Amino acid sequence: MRDLPDHDMFRVIPGDHWPSCYAVSELANRSLAAVGVALAELMKATNLTTGALPITLDQRLAALWFRYSFRPEGWEMPNLWDPLAGDYRTADGWIRLHTNLPHHRAAALNVLGCNPEPEAVRDAVAQQPGDTLEQAIVTAGGVAAAMRSAAEWQTHPQGQAVASEPLIAWSNARPIHMRERPEATPERPLAGLRVLDLTRVLAGPVATRTLAAFGATVLRIDPPGWDEPGVLQDISLGKQMSALDLRSEQGRDQFEALLAKADVLVHGFRPGALEGLGYDNARLRKLTPNLIDVRLNAYGWSGPWAKRRGFDSLIQMSSGIAERGQHWIAGGQITPDTSAKPVPLPVQALDHATGYLMAAAVLNALTKASQGDPVGDARLSLARTAHALATLTEHHGDDSSLIGPLMGAADADYSNQIELTSWGPGRRLLPPLKVGETPMRWDQPATAAGTAAPVWPA
Repeated sequence: MRDLPDHDMFRVIPGDHWPSCYAVSELANRSLAAVGVALAELMKATNLTTGALPITLDQRLAALWFRYSFRPEGWEMPNLWDPLAGDYRTADGWIRLHTNLPHHRAAALNVLGCNPEPEAVRDAVAQQPGDTLEQAIVTAGGVAAAMRSAAEWQTHPQGQAVASEPLIAWSNARPIHMRERPEATPERPLAGLRVLDLTRVLAGPVATRTLAAFGATVLRIDPPGWDEPGVLQDISLGKQMSALDLRSEQGRDQFEALLAKADVLVHGFRPGALEGLGYDNARLRKLTPNLIDVRLNAYGWSGPWAKRRGFDSLIQMSSGIAERGQHWIAGGQITPDTSAKPVPLPVQALDHATGYLMAAAVLNALTKASQGDPVGDARLSLARTAHALATLTEHHGDDSSLIGPLMGAADADYSNQIELTSWGPGRRLLPPLKVGETPMRWDQPATAAGTAAPVWPA
């Protein structure tokens, strides 16, 4: 599979790009194009087309889908962030605390020993070195990232480990015999494909949302009572949202019944976490020998931080992205006493790009299986995508005079159709990608967690 396709493999409709010192819009173009290239190859391999399919990508829409795809009509979205989440000055730099989940919030507060108020957190953080505080919060079961420069990350053991990994790593190659899918058509090439989704914010859900756009049946499993305020409206599009307790006997029995009939498993567990639930590779193969397995984590699959929890915003701090942005926005005038804050990417580009690459990996595996070639398990990480981003430059083609900084979505960027979600009505961005005459289209609106039974449709 071509991890990041060259531009001669797809046609780009020129459009505005996100202002950044990194080629964010270029990453959007290429990661989405990877989906298009892989889908075209699958359609050819499964006789859904007889010739080469043109791949058309709208640069403006591709960039906008990297931020948020849904706009509510007549109601307001819930806040994405916990009040304590954010960047704080340490004794020697900056650190980012990620406190959206209650247990991550509690871990940070236990280490800091302060009241749950932003001012109290700011004062407590300011007394400690960033590396020391980062390690203490991680040891306590929380998530945090001290700001490092790109040079520091390149010499860090984890940065070196990530740089040595491929963008998409394949392992455990074996023959896979796919079920017949008579429902598949040129318009809905993934119809009949069963995708079991065990992912959370944000890369994995983007991957499965993309597969649903071409007809796949996506069944997402969350713990009972799970919610992702402000996120599910964006990424539950086209999916059946179910709940199971995988630590209970009944939940495990239901999960194994679902797994036995799944074609694809997409998950975002840290290394060893799925094994800890009793589902190592041997167990998965026994339950479903023809399963396509695509997984991701935050910091890569080798090195001392392979099991560390992380999110897009934290990887940006660790890998030098936010530090480079800080210098870029300040024109390089950074001094030890400056108050200039870390400057992240304008969107969560690592999440979105990794999600599209995961979807492309699924499509590539399906192509290999249909051709009788051995199929491996695919592994991706946010940190490795960050490494790829650092090597890109923006490509504007011959119409660069038409391109300017993208400031956000306009009314014309949205569909005229009203989408009736679990939370209220709204409009969805127009699709950014088309493969031949095959569009991106979702068969059901975004729905809340736990609203569907944990069963495959008849």
